[in-house]
Amino acid sequence: MNLRLVIAVLFTAVFSGSFSGLNAAEKAKVVFISGTPSHGRMHHEHRAGNMILAKALNDSGLDVQAALVPHYGYPKDTSILEDADTIVIFCTGHRGHVLNPHLAEFDALMKKGTGVVMIHWATEAEKGEPGQKFLDWMGGFCDLDWSVNPHWAPNFTSFPDHPISSGVKPFKVNDEWYYHMRFVDDMKGVTPILSDLPPLETLKRKDGARSGNPAVRKAVESGEKQHVAWAYERPDGGRGFGFTGAHNHSSWQDDNFRKVMLNAILWTANVEVPEDGCPSPKPSDEQIKDNLDQ
Repeated sequence: MNLRLVIAVLFTAVFSGSFSGLNAAEKAKVVFISGTPSHGRMHHEHRAGNMILAKALNDSGLDVQAALVPHYGYPKDTSILEDADTIVIFCTGHRGHVLNPHLAEFDALMKKGTGVVMIHWATEAEKGEPGQKFLDWMGGFCDLDWSVNPHWAPNFTSFPDHPISSGVKPFKVNDEWYYHMRFVDDMKGVTPILSDLPPLETLKRKDGARSGNPAVRKAVESGEKQHVAWAYERPDGGRGFGFTGAHNHSSWQDDNFRKVMLNAILWTANVEVPEDGCPSPKPSDEQIKDNLDQ
């Protein structure tokens, strides 16, 4: 082998290796935070639900790499969040929210443009500073004495012209869909993704912190569709997504339910969503029972 050929081979090897490393580094990083167990088996399966989503992203073939915080709660080693493109949080809400002791440091991440996704009870914030931060980060939140948490089966028949809607077909899933969220003024920057008019029977309980109030009754009686999943583009350029379903762990077996969430994670991480949405095979009954909380 002559000298020129040797140099050419070495050059190719070095630079192909460099570009391979570069491509790996260019993958968007998604970090999942899982709250401690809060309900019985197959309900509020924070860790197992996150694992289903993370596996789907890592198997998708897209430019994304998902990582789970290796323990319940906010990461003990916060360096895992520093280079995250988006952070997915599935946990107990209100006073038990994993972010309550970390509002300032999490807000710093949001101000850097990091995306955020909140699932189910994680959308519920305490009034005051937590609620205001949630408005800043994802444009809306579940607010006690304003929002409600009934189990019902919305019929999602139409979707906005938005990347999160890519490949999503009409579907219906019975779950604990919170509604009548507290949104930013004039819904500025908010795009409702999943909406339907709840039946009046969802408000048959007496008024209470999560069961009903005059404002939500008036809204439903007047025919106002309620938004149970929404996208938010922050003024600073960051992105947020709120999703109130997923009380039932089995809901992840619905292809469209799962696709909305995966598309939203990609969108908040600034990854291009495929025309048919993020691919993911339906978890089997055996797979859906993997990694359940003890």
